Amino acid sequence: MLLMFSKKKQDQYIQELAETARRKSRWRDIWRRLLRNRLGMLGFVIVAILVVLVLFAPLFTRQDPAFQDFMNRKAFPSASHILGTDDKGRDIWTRLLYGGRISLMVSLVAVSISTVVGVFLGAIAGYFGGKPDVAITRLLDILMAVPSLLMATAISASLGGGPFNTALAISVSGIPHSMRLMRSTVLSIKTNEFVEAARATGSRHLRIIFIHILPNTIAPILVNSTLLIGGNIMAISGLSFIGLGVQPPTPEWGSILNEGRKLIREFWPIIVFPAMSIMLTVFGFNLFGDGLRDALDPRLKD
Repeated sequence: MLLMFSKKKQDQYIQELAETARRKSRWRDIWRRLLRNRLGMLGFVIVAILVVLVLFAPLFTRQDPAFQDFMNRKAFPSASHILGTDDKGRDIWTRLLYGGRISLMVSLVAVSISTVVGVFLGAIAGYFGGKPDVAITRLLDILMAVPSLLMATAISASLGGGPFNTALAISVSGIPHSMRLMRSTVLSIKTNEFVEAARATGSRHLRIIFIHILPNTIAPILVNSTLLIGGNIMAISGLSFIGLGVQPPTPEWGSILNEGRKLIREFWPIIVFPAMSIMLTVFGFNLFGDGLRDALDPRLKD
């Protein structure tokens, strides 16, 4: 009996080693296909430049984003202020760098919350099925019936402004999409032979979900999260623009637009440059997400 038990453990260990090696080879193949995708790599470069600029903002500007120079208000782009100054004399380039840090941080927190909750609910619904599946699906169907911007506005208005409250308000609308994606992925994976083999060897449900199923759902969840980041940045900027997101004087792209909208006719830099920052960021994340999705699609192997 002891020999049979040891043999089963050995077979299970060998199977897990083979599965790990297969996943490593697969990710190398994915990276090669992504490198051949020009639009995907363009999006990757845009995202990489954005991350470097906002994370290492002190290296790219010596200005304080809150410093007000009233003697140099509404200055057009020059050598001393490459994007000009706003109506309070604050350097626009500096505020965009530090504002991008806030926008990206809030977006990542929102994506993390919606992905974790959605993956948890989707794994339960897809793996167990039955009543848990029906209850979770119907609940999230109700949630999806409410427009995402309206829901984020209502939650943000009730919780108040601030980076974390804004992230929480935006994350709620992303939970149903992550849950549905996870549920459909689990439904297609749980009938595979390696999952049936894990059940046959007496593995518990939690071990099967976390060891055998979740590692095989990383690819679609990663693509979905990448695409959600761009949409979340738009939502964050929209909430801040209407005064319900990140509050001044904290720099954030939407709040910068909100402060500058009254000057749109007489001083274009205060509107154009923040709008271009939002557009390029969303464009980059969408291109990168599309390229990642194509690279992860096994049907596109050559």
